[in-house]
This record gives sequence, C-alpha cells and structure tokens, in this order.
Amino acid sequence: MKHSRRTTLCFMIIVVYSSQVTTTLNLESIVHPSNLHEQELAEEESLRQKRAVATSRPVEYTVDVEISFENASFLEPIRAYLNSLSFPIQGNDTDQAANILSIEVTTVCRPTGNEVWCSCETGYRWPQEQCLHSLTCQQQNNSPAGHRCNCLKGLPPKGPFCQLQGAITLRMSVRLNVGFQEDLRNTSSALYRSYKTDLETAFRKGYSILPGFRMVTVTGFRPGSVVVTYEVKTTTPSTELLHRANEHVMQNLNQTYKMDYPSFQAVTSNETKFSVIPEIIFEGDTVTLLCETEVLSSNVSWHHVERRTDIQNSSRFWVYTAVLNNMTSVSRLTVYNITQADAGEYICKLTLDIFEYESRKRINVTPIQILANEEVKVTCDNSPVSLNCCSEINVNWSTIEWKQEGEISIPGVPETDSEPSCSRYTLQANGTQCPSGSAGSRVVYTCEFISAHGARGSKSIEVTFTSVANITITPDPISVSEGQNFSIKCISDVSNYDEVYWNTSAGIKIYQRFYTTRKYPDGAESVLTVTTSTREWNGTYHCIFRYKNSYSVATKDVTVHPLPLEPNIMVDPLETAIPCEGSHPFKCCVEGDEDYRVTFHVDSLSFPAAKEVNGKQVCYKFSFMANSIVSWCPKNVDVFCHFTNAANNSVLSPSMKLHLVPGETVTCQDPIIGVGEPGKVIQKLCQFSDLPRSPGSLIGGVVTYKCTGSGWRLQRNACISAPINGLLRLAEALIKSPSQDKKLPTYLRDLSINTDKVANEVSSFPGNLGAIINILDLLSTVPVHVNSEMMEHILSTVNVILNKTILSTWEVLQQQQTNHSSQLLDSVERFSRALQSEDRAAVSISQTNVQMRSMVIKPGTPKPYKQTFVFSDSDLWGNVTIDECQLGSLQPDASVVTVAFPTLKTILAQDAQGKDVATSLVMTTTVSHKITTPFRISMTFKNNSSLGGTPQCVFWNFTLANYTGAWDGSGCSTEVTGDSVSCTCDHLTSFSILMSPDSPDPDSLLKILLDIISYIGLCFSILSLAACLVVEAVVWKSVTKNRTSYMRHTCIVNIAASLLVADIWFIVASTIRDHHYVLNETACVAATFFIHFFYLSVFFWMLTLGLMLFYRLVFILHEPSKSVQKTIAFSLGYGCPLVISVITVGATQPQEVYTRKNACWLNWDDTKALLAFVIPALTIVVVNMTITFVVITKILRPSIGDKPNKQEKSSLFQITKGLGVLTPLLGLTWGFGLATVFQGSSAVFHIVFTLLNAFQGLFILLFGCLWDQKVQEALLKKFSLSRWSSQHSKSTSLGSSTPVFSMSSPISRRFNNLFGKTGTYNVSTPETTSSSLENTSSGYSLLN
Repeated sequence: MKHSRRTTLCFMIIVVYSSQVTTTLNLESIVHPSNLHEQELAEEESLRQKRAVATSRPVEYTVDVEISFENASFLEPIRAYLNSLSFPIQGNDTDQAANILSIEVTTVCRPTGNEVWCSCETGYRWPQEQCLHSLTCQQQNNSPAGHRCNCLKGLPPKGPFCQLQGAITLRMSVRLNVGFQEDLRNTSSALYRSYKTDLETAFRKGYSILPGFRMVTVTGFRPGSVVVTYEVKTTTPSTELLHRANEHVMQNLNQTYKMDYPSFQAVTSNETKFSVIPEIIFEGDTVTLLCETEVLSSNVSWHHVERRTDIQNSSRFWVYTAVLNNMTSVSRLTVYNITQADAGEYICKLTLDIFEYESRKRINVTPIQILANEEVKVTCDNSPVSLNCCSEINVNWSTIEWKQEGEISIPGVPETDSEPSCSRYTLQANGTQCPSGSAGSRVVYTCEFISAHGARGSKSIEVTFTSVANITITPDPISVSEGQNFSIKCISDVSNYDEVYWNTSAGIKIYQRFYTTRKYPDGAESVLTVTTSTREWNGTYHCIFRYKNSYSVATKDVTVHPLPLEPNIMVDPLETAIPCEGSHPFKCCVEGDEDYRVTFHVDSLSFPAAKEVNGKQVCYKFSFMANSIVSWCPKNVDVFCHFTNAANNSVLSPSMKLHLVPGETVTCQDPIIGVGEPGKVIQKLCQFSDLPRSPGSLIGGVVTYKCTGSGWRLQRNACISAPINGLLRLAEALIKSPSQDKKLPTYLRDLSINTDKVANEVSSFPGNLGAIINILDLLSTVPVHVNSEMMEHILSTVNVILNKTILSTWEVLQQQQTNHSSQLLDSVERFSRALQSEDRAAVSISQTNVQMRSMVIKPGTPKPYKQTFVFSDSDLWGNVTIDECQLGSLQPDASVVTVAFPTLKTILAQDAQGKDVATSLVMTTTVSHKITTPFRISMTFKNNSSLGGTPQCVFWNFTLANYTGAWDGSGCSTEVTGDSVSCTCDHLTSFSILMSPDSPDPDSLLKILLDIISYIGLCFSILSLAACLVVEAVVWKSVTKNRTSYMRHTCIVNIAASLLVADIWFIVASTIRDHHYVLNETACVAATFFIHFFYLSVFFWMLTLGLMLFYRLVFILHEPSKSVQKTIAFSLGYGCPLVISVITVGATQPQEVYTRKNACWLNWDDTKALLAFVIPALTIVVVNMTITFVVITKILRPSIGDKPNKQEKSSLFQITKGLGVLTPLLGLTWGFGLATVFQGSSAVFHIVFTLLNAFQGLFILLFGCLWDQKVQEALLKKFSLSRWSSQHSKSTSLGSSTPVFSMSSPISRRFNNLFGKTGTYNVSTPETTSSSLENTSSGYSLLN
C-alpha cells in the first residue's frame, strides 16, 4: 500500500465472484469507481487468492481491493451502500457470465493522533505473522473482537491484510408458524423431504453471502410450532451480515412456511477458552471454572448438564463475569467444598444478539483415598516401627499431618518419604511405656492429607501395643504307642506375632501341615496334631512364637512306645483251607525285635505265640489243630495276632481266613498253600511263598494261586522285589514323618537311582511297576515346593516306567487294576503344580519317554507361553500355546508347566466301549496358582491319519468311570489341517487326540459324499414338507368329507409339521457343531430335547394312523365321534413323545450324560439314552407292519357285513397303501441307522442310512399328497387346468384311471392291484430328517 500525506482513511474490501468463462481474469474490469460525492479513489489492487475448478463448472475468484479516502466520513455511507446490495449481482455487458457473489469490508485504517491504527472487521483476523511483528493498539469502537491483536499500529506495507477466520459450524434454529405434523419426525416421509429440500434451498441462497460459506444442512424438526434446526458451515460472520443473510433466507423461502424472523438463533462452540483449576479435583477442593472469549458480552450463563439446572450464586457457587480491557469477556464459576455430586459436564454460554457462544467441560471429582494398614501390632521391645500412609493418586500434597488418640501417649517422628504421595511416622516403644496385660493398649494414629485447594482426607491406623508373650503348653505328659494320635496345645497371651512354628530338640523344623494356628482378640494358640505317630515322633518339641527378634518358647516331651502298625504286620496265610481234622501253621512277622506280648485269637479263644528271630525280622507262630479247637465242620474261622507293648497298648493284625472243609471235596493239597476245592482261588504274601528270592531279603506284594485239577497253579504274580519294596516302605514312613519336607529331596534322588538299577525287574513283574506308581502317588501328596533338581529325579523315574520295553507289563497291570495309568498321570500333575524354579528361571527337562518345559510369570505384561515337544524315536510332535491375555490373569511368580509323554497314549485306559484310542502325545499343562475359568489353551498335535478315523481333541477326566478316569471331549474344539490337528480348550489338564474308527475322516471321499447327500436331502425335505402343508391346506375341504379321511389327513398334516419343526431344530444343532463352537450346554440340551420329541411325534402319529386303520376295519359297527378320535390322536401323537422325552432328560441330565460330548444328540456311550428313541421307533415300525398284514388280509377276505361304504373304503385303501409302502421303508431306514452305532460298521450302512433318512420329506410329499387320487382331483378342480382335467377327474372317480405316477412295470401293477384297481391311494409315513443330529453333513453317525 502507498501511504500519502493526504490519506486520512483507507479500507480493504474483498470481492467474491464466479464466472463460466475460463479465460484469464482481467482485474481492471472488476473494480469500478463509486459515484460518491467528493470521493477520490486511488485504486490499488492486489490478487490475494484465486481458486479454479474444472472448465465445465463456474470458476470462483476472491479479490482483495484497497480503497483510500481523505474524508473519514465516507466509510459509513460505503458500508451502508454495500449492505444495501442484493447478491448475486449479474455481470455487465463486457462479462455477462460473471456474477458477484459478495463484497465484504475486511480492514479499516483510521488516523489516531500521529499514528494510523488498522483494525479488522467482524469475521476477519490479522494473520499470526502480523501479530508477532507489529505493534498492537486498543480499539475503542463497537467492532467485535477478533483476537487480542485486533488492532495494529500502521498498515503492513506488504500485507497480508485481515483474513477470514477459520471455518466453524453454526448450529442454528428458526421457527415456522405452522402446525407441527408427525411426519416431520420421519426422515423418510415425503413431507420431511419436501420441507428439507425447500428450506435448504432458501438457506443456501441466503447464507451464500457469508464469507467462507461452504454448506448448510437441515438436521431436523421439533414441535413448537415447527422449529427447524440446521447447521451452517462458514467462517465467523458479523452480526449485521448474519442478519442480512437471514433476511435473504426469508426472501428466498415460500411465504406459506411463515418463517418467524425474530426466532433466528445461532450457537457456536469454538470461540471460548474453558479452563479448570485445579486439574486433579478432590472432594472438598475449591474449584474455579474459567470461561474466556474474545466476543465482548457480559451476558454469560452457567449450566450443569446432569442436574439440568442453571447455576445461580449461592453459598457454594459464585459466578463473576466481566469484560477486560474491552478485548476479552471473562466469566468465572467458583465451586466451594466440591462434592462428587457436583461432578459432571458444565456449560458456559455467552449470548450476543442471536449468537450463543457455548463451551463445555466435564469435571471429575475424586475422593481422597488413603492407603494404610488399618491395624498394626507393636511389641514394646524398643524396636522402631513405621506407620505408612499413601494417597492412591500420586500428587504433591500441601501438608500431611499426624495425630494420635488413645489410652496411652506414645509419640512418633514424622519422616519425609521418597514418594511425595506418602508419609511415614516412626514409633519406638519400650517396656516402660506399655502397660502389662494380655489385651494390650490401643492407640489410634491418624494421617491427614491436605491439598493446595483445601481438600482433606484422612486414614486411621489402630496400633496395639503389647508386651512380650507368655506361653503355656499342655501340662499332662504325653505317652503314646505307634499308630496312635496325640496333640499338643500351645497358648500365647498376646495375639501379635510374625511367626509361629514348632521344632524338635535337634532343631529340625516340624512341617507346617502338622499344626494349625488361630488368633483371638486377647491371644493366640497353636496346636500340633499327629494322627498316626511313629517312632520318629519320640522326643522333645518346642512351640515358638516369634515377633521380630523376640522369641517366646514352650517345651513338651513326647514318648512313643514301639508297636507295629497294622499294615506293617505280615501274616501267613492270608487265606487257607484245611480238612476238618487237619492242622496248619499261622504266623505274624514284624521288623525289629521289641518286647511285645503276642497271642493268637481264634474266635473267642486266645493262644500264646512262639517267637522266632530271623535277622531283622521277628515272627510269632501258632499251630492250629482243628479237632482240638473247633467242634463242627465245615466252618469259616478268622485268626488274628494280638500285639501288646510295654505301655499296655495293643493292635490286631489283619485277619487270616481259615476254611474247614470236608476231606472228600479236596482236590488240591500243598503244605505251604493248603488244601482247596476245584476253582478255589487263594492269595498269599510273596514273602511266605515258595517263589525264588534272595536269602534274607524282604519282598512285598501278593501272589495268587488257583486250584486246577489236582494241583495249585500260579494265577497272578504281583510280587515286589526287595529293593522296590524297601523304597515303598520308606515312602509310607516318609509321609508320616515330622520332617518330610527335608527328607523328600533325598528320597526322590534315591528313587530315581534305584529305579534305573532295577529296570529289568520292573519290566518282569507288574507288582514292581505298581509299587513305583504307588510311591509316586504317595510322595505327590506331600505339600512341599518342588525344585528343578527334584523334578528331574521324578521325571527320570517316570521315564523308566514308561519305556517301550515295559508296555507289556503295563498291559498285565491294567488287567488287574485299571486306574494305575490315571494314578501316574495325576501324580505328575500334582508334582508339576508344586514346581518352583530358582530365580524364576524356565526349566527344561528332556528324557526319552518324557519331556517337560516351564515358564514363570513375571510382573508386567507376560510373554506368550509357547512350547514345542519332539520325540523323534516315536515320530510324534506337539506344541502348546497360551496367549498373553490368559497369562495376564495369573499371579506373578506363578509357574506354567507342560509335560509331554509319547508312550502314555497306549497305556491310558480306553473309553467305556473301547472304540476310541489315543494316537498322539499326551500333554499335561498345569499352573501353580489357582486360575479363573475358562482358561484358553491351544495345542497342535501330529495327525496320524494313517491310522484312519476322525481326530478328536480330548482331555483325561479323572472323575469319569467311577473316578478311575477316561477321555472326555468337553470344552475342546478340533480343527484338522494337513498333517496336524489343532485343539483349543477352555481348561487345563492332560490332552491328546482320539481316533474314532467308526467316523469317516473329514477329508475322505465318504465324508464328502455323506455331506452332499445330507445337505441336498435336508433342502428337499424342508421344501417338500412345506409344499405338503400348503397342498393340504388348499384341498382340505375337498378331501375330508368323512371321518376316516378327516383323521387320515389330520395325521398327515401333523406328521409333516412335526418333521418340519424337527428339521429346524436339526439346523440349530448342526450350527453349534459345524462351526466348531465349544458346545453351549443349554442350547445343546434344548436342541436335543426338541429333536427327540418331534422325531418321536412323527412315529407316534404314524402309529395313530395305523391304529385308526386297524380299528376301522376290525370294528366296523362302532365308530367314535370326531372329537373323541381327535383327542385320542393328539394324546397319542404328542402326549406319549412328551412323556418319553421328559423322562429321558430328567433321568440323565442331572448327571450331565443326556447329550453326547461332541454333538447335540442323545448319548449312547455313557447311558444308552438313544434307546429312548430307537426302541419306540422300531416298535412302532413292527406294530404298523403287523397292522398292514392284518388289514391286507381283511380286505382280501372280507367277512359278511364288514364292507364300509365306497368313500370310506377308498380312504381305508389309501391308508393301507401308505402303511404298506412307507412302514418297510422306515423300518429299513432305522435298521441301517442302528447298524451305524456299532464299531466297525460298513460304510455302506452309513450311505444307505443317510440316503433314506435325508429324503423322507420328499417321500411324504410324493406318497402322502401327490399320489392321492382325491388330492389330485381337488387340485385339478381348484385350478381348472383344462377340459381334459375335468374328464380325467370324472374317469378316476369311477375307478378306471391310470395312476398319476406311471406304474407300468409288472411289479408296479401288482403292487397297485393288491390294494385296488387304481394306483392313486394315499401314503402316510413319517420320516426322520436329513441325517444325524451329530452334524448336517454327518448323517452316517446319528446313532453312532
């Protein structure tokens, strides 16, 4: 801009115009002098901005024009002139295609003293760079404030000048003085669209004069009369310009809308700065909400959204509003002693003319939460004790104060904590400050946190000061014998302590499982309880209460007298038989030569025993003479050894069974075993048998003999070799030992070494294998933490007994007791849960027959758990994955352990039917801490597809099969991909893959064929049944003119309807299965119940049809009423199925064995619930076939007077024909279906069953509807197809027509002739939907 001395005023205007031409813009033709008197224009133009669009659309240009005046009075006339213009202004003669859209004054410069002050008009602002590099001034006029540098001293010589403000969205409203119609609420109504179109057109024309106008949108209508809400996107306009725009809207809108000009309102929300002090607000703070805006107005209101109230000045709320320096409007809301009820969203609203400047802010009020131990016990031993208080939110508190109140005064020292949100108060009490007494003295210490804005929060800590504890212990002497129980009670007069424990005089700490501790208000007690005492418990015991470095001790002596435990008394014989006048030696042996008095008890008699010492073993003998002791024969006698020790305590040995038998029945005789009758089975301790063993060795176990022919034959050898028997006895003693946790590591090491040494003996004798499993089971019950070294010894032992060379021994052992494999797996899981590695390190152990991997959950975000196991010798692999989301729910330092076994799959017992076998690794995953269920785990196994069958993910359920364990698929889903099987389960335990040989492989040709048959058949079945119901509805009146026809078609309709509903429920059941969902128990039970019910309904309605036929032909002269027949039919058709279905679900669902584990259908493996469907169905088939035979005979040989009328006879013929055709077909269907249940059934049974089962809906349509002559006639008559149709109808009514479905073959003709002259008799038979309820595509396994 050129500054001349005569320039007294200048201003910039912006001209926006559009042109259809695409030639270069000639600026000279745009700016024209104004015809104002005395005005002298010095034109100086500069193009600030140009926007071009495609040549096919109008091009819009924005031009800045600078105009200078010597006379400042010209400004207002020019403003008035510009405001009076109507836009758009059509182009002149030189450029008719150009239209001026708007002209706006942007910048005005006035002389002030010796300076020129330049200010922006409303809606325009100085660019930021001008504000930074120019001097500002304070304008004292009425122009609205743009921002703080609205006025500059001197016009910038090179621009830029005032520019449009940023785009905003004006939320506006206006009232139409017309009646409100409800269609205006419906955005899709014609009235709504009409209003919206007309109003948006008028708004667009009116608001296009606004600078920066972009678009306008009607957002809705509301009553009163009609209030239009709309949004205008533009820059901030001046009030005058917005009024002009509103006037243009009025001019461009049809007057029938009756727009009310004074009702225009505009709301904008981006002109106000809203701040809150403080940022973190606590209850009790004084909070200031500050609203600042550059729009000058003191008309400000505050509103609380949640309370829906305007805020007025009161004792807790104060509003102050002012205009500062004529540049900024400031409104301040102060809330005193704020509460949580004051939280929520606040609105600050400034009103200027039709403008409302609104700003919102949500504030949260947080209660002050102080964390501290509410109760603290302090012993007056002059030890420092710190009381700690911390605020839940980490902030800098203004002040933290400590106060105390109580019976005594023990001041402390407040200390500064490293955390600004915490405070520490240290107490140091000595004996002189604490009164004596057991209850102690209580003092309440309170820490109070005070914020910088006045909020206060406190926490009280109750401190109990007590003196050192006085301990009393059970006063009576304790003297017991082995096997007896005893307890020692230790009582303290104070209840504050850090630890209570027991140890022996040798300093050995008693394991915690043997004692319990309880606290009371005025003291505490600890009770040591031993249920089965052994010699190890003999000694002195100390009860110790420890508080920091102070110990209170009480002592008690325990005397345990030797006395053999009943399980440790070896008796011979366990059972024997002798002739009525014979004799037999009895003996009882124990380890250790102690001073026992031993007698033998026979019935009510007692006899002294003779003592015999053999090394470490001492035996007591007695020779039984039958003729001198027993007065009659035959007789069964129990013999016991009675041991009495020095303390006069006694114990009885296990019973020895003696059978006195007549000599003539004896065929087997042996001086050691005894005598026996043929087939007699006798057990004998291996220690006393004639089996070879090392001299002086003590072996265990039992050997079984059977009397065969004239001699005893060894039936089963369950003996335990001496080394393993010794380990078993040590394990039995260890679990009763007071220091079992100290002895366990050493024992596990010895067990691993000795098991490896006697591996050959383990493979030779099942008893040795069973003993090692029992040892592991006993040791796993000892509740101690297992370290990595102990775990290595455990798995080393397991590796030996799972060797492939021992699998044959496992087979023999499983025949004797089927839960040994389950017992071993359970023991390994218990050890895994007890694993705690040192330094949180992962543990990895690899053996030939077992591998283990573990991971410790560390604080923070855990990494996913991924472990891989490869057994190259067995050609098996698998991996386990648990995602970080699941691991995040575990406690820190929890251990996740997975153990994999390649050979255990062949050892674990098969399922109840023995048809499913595990074919992959067995992997067990455990967590050391309690987990929340469901807990998702993913596994991948190698797919041994060469073995055939369908893979199924299963886990070992220890509670099944009477708690002996079995495979269970609950909670697991299976996905087969190539050579791998992926499993996802919602729980943890031992997993593997089962192969079911009766189910086709998912990728096999048979499976694909059955899928295709099932899907096509289901489609045809549903369509056919729907068509059948439609046909019956159309012809109902025409075909139900007599009772027999009426009841027949009633049965047909109910058969079709029941089958249709069953198909629908079948789809629901198959959806649960086919999408690999973990079965929803409730949905699955419901689907199974309704499928069972409606399938049975199909059969019982077929039975109703057969019984009705039988009754009508046999009892011609007696015909019940229609209502009676209907009542009987519906009771039989739906009542009987309902009773059977309810009884079935009621009897099996409480035990959760109503449905199958992997499908929504009646259980077969566990409860044979499927028989509740098969037996009624096949019984009805047999009954209907019998009825058909009787009826055919009756029709072919009618008796005198047994001929019904012609119409009735036609109906009976049609019913008979239906039963004759579909009953054998249905019988075959479910005959093949039942065959698929059994293991090894041929694929032919699956295919035939699926074919017959899938298309029975089509059979009902064909034979139940379309084959019926009366239905055909009714349809032809209904739709009047042709003259031929009418003639055909007449001829068929005379019995001389040809069947609709050609029956030209000899077989067909004979079949038709059997029932009458024509082939148009109706058929009614239920069908059983498209396939099994196992799967839409698996019809082969419905009964499987």
